[in-house]
Amino acid sequence: MNEHQYAMIMAGGRGERFWPLSTSKHPKQVLSLLGDKPMLAMSVDYLEGLIPPERVLIITSADLVDVTCEAVPTLPRENVIGEPFGRDTAACIALASAIVKKRDPEGVFCVLTADHIIRDLEEFQLVLGEGMDLASREEVLLTIGIEPTSPSSGFGYIETDSQLGGESVTEFWKAVRFVEKPDVVTAEKYLEAGNFYWNSGMFMWSCEALQKALGAHQPHLLDMATRLEGVVDTAAFAAELEKEYGQLEKISIDFALMEKAGNIVMARGRFRWDDIGSWEALKNHFHADRDGNTRVGDMKMIEADGNIVVSKDRFTALIGVKDLIVVQAEGATLICHKSKAQDVKKMVTRMREQGGYDHLL
Repeated sequence: MNEHQYAMIMAGGRGERFWPLSTSKHPKQVLSLLGDKPMLAMSVDYLEGLIPPERVLIITSADLVDVTCEAVPTLPRENVIGEPFGRDTAACIALASAIVKKRDPEGVFCVLTADHIIRDLEEFQLVLGEGMDLASREEVLLTIGIEPTSPSSGFGYIETDSQLGGESVTEFWKAVRFVEKPDVVTAEKYLEAGNFYWNSGMFMWSCEALQKALGAHQPHLLDMATRLEGVVDTAAFAAELEKEYGQLEKISIDFALMEKAGNIVMARGRFRWDDIGSWEALKNHFHADRDGNTRVGDMKMIEADGNIVVSKDRFTALIGVKDLIVVQAEGATLICHKSKAQDVKKMVTRMREQGGYDHLL
């Protein structure tokens, strides 16, 4: 266990594609969607034996700090940081660099998200450990690319060039391009090419290398991190964080840095991984019945095929329907076709704009 290695888990989202179960007060990362533990607690468990809880940070929204601490009671409360405003992943990561660097000037940290499911933990921890070892030795920005198993249009892709030498078990490749989510035809071409990987949204770097890259490509984020570092773990931190975040615009780490820097290295991940982004993802984690239905809760079906049904607080019956998502929870019911799973967020937006539905959101 390397004492200079840290982890930061991004957990500020609202999980609106998982409405009505996921709400603004209890978003999906604090819910037990796939078992007995909240997704956040599962994310912390993925690090067990590699990084101790005292070196794991969670960055969430300020109004979610209490429910986050309840979901992950093993973490020190000072390691759960609340952002006053959502400013996307670049600001979140710059903030993490300020905290880690203040606590450990030689710090190296990995970045995870709260809604990923990871199997093959031994392989996952090997990639993280060897990746952070590389980041501590060389001035590189590492991302984890997942070996694709299908031509998915639901993920971004990383194009690689040459493999780096070395004695590590993990393969490290020079990353040459980040590609936004393609259509299926393009994704099939990527799969055939053999040098494209799913962009997992997980990263590893030293504070020094990350902040140097921010200085070159996003100097205002470096300035923010430098100012915040001076007040980390003091009574002045919350007020200074609100002041700094109030001056920022939203920008993702991919747009802000990864698509611009020239020292990007991809660690090849062979572990099983899934991004739980919408209700449709549940079919990958629950056994379907003989008619292809994914069932969570109390229900009966007749001549129903390929449905995903979650019934948390009442009995549900389906007759003669197929390929639907049906969710009953928190006093609301969602019914949509599986092909429209991504549009649940649009419904939440419409309800919020029209007003009168705050008690359901």
